[in-house]
Amino acid sequence: MNDRHPLDGGGKPGSGPGTSTLEQTSAPHPDWTMVDEGWGRKAVDFATLSELGNCREYVAVHQRLGVGEDDRLLDVACGSGLAVELAGARGAACAGIDASPRLVAVARDRSPDADLRVGDMRDLPWADASFDVATSFRGIWGTTPDALYEIHRVLVPGGRLGLTVWGHIKTSPGAWALAPFQLAAPAKVRNQAAMQLGRPGAGEELLTCCGFADIERVDVPFVWEFADPEAYARAVAATGPAYEAMQNVGEAAFLEAATDQARRQVRDGLPLRAPIAVVGYLARKPLLGEAAVR
Repeated sequence: MNDRHPLDGGGKPGSGPGTSTLEQTSAPHPDWTMVDEGWGRKAVDFATLSELGNCREYVAVHQRLGVGEDDRLLDVACGSGLAVELAGARGAACAGIDASPRLVAVARDRSPDADLRVGDMRDLPWADASFDVATSFRGIWGTTPDALYEIHRVLVPGGRLGLTVWGHIKTSPGAWALAPFQLAAPAKVRNQAAMQLGRPGAGEELLTCCGFADIERVDVPFVWEFADPEAYARAVAATGPAYEAMQNVGEAAFLEAATDQARRQVRDGLPLRAPIAVVGYLARKPLLGEAAVR
């Protein structure tokens, strides 16, 4: 599942220079079965209006990882499955998992031959060393290290990992496109910021703690484009962060605020365009006999 939460660009609230990423993840996990309330309620809108804008991100990471015909690939938080479909087009044998049954239904429609399951990414239902490649597109956070331990388990020795997270959004030209999510209750907004791995060193530290090696941080292309303000509002309304905002202000108020925000970005004869900073992490599971980095 993608487009999880916006990044405020700052550090984790309450974190100090001596606080590690793993030490900041002690809060209890929410029930993963509740994710479908936010993300699954408008699954078709998300798949057709929102997720298509993520294609640059998916293609760039697949290219970096060299995904091809000999690969068994797992996409974690696969959502409506566009990344799975694109990996399959490169010849990979694909699997995926997401917490939203309604999004997985769309993913299965897109990729009938893939092994797509509803479940908890912190308890993957596959055997050890089942995959050559694992990906997750803005679906893993500083609050979910158990998912990375599980990915490490199901990768073969030498297996490759590619994951993305929001970068420094405040400096992004397209920051306006995520602004309506700030209508969520203050505690929700603070939690969104606290989940992030985009700040320097955060992702590298977490991946190292989870046993990965050869960690590389890269910039990943990401641009949302929309035909008009109404199309933008409908697309972002289908996301989980929008659901949190609507819980606070109501759907009508959210849609009005989103449409007004987009009207300021209208350009004659051109689409609404929102380039947003996204960070990618590339890594691998050490070979057998190679010292694991922990």
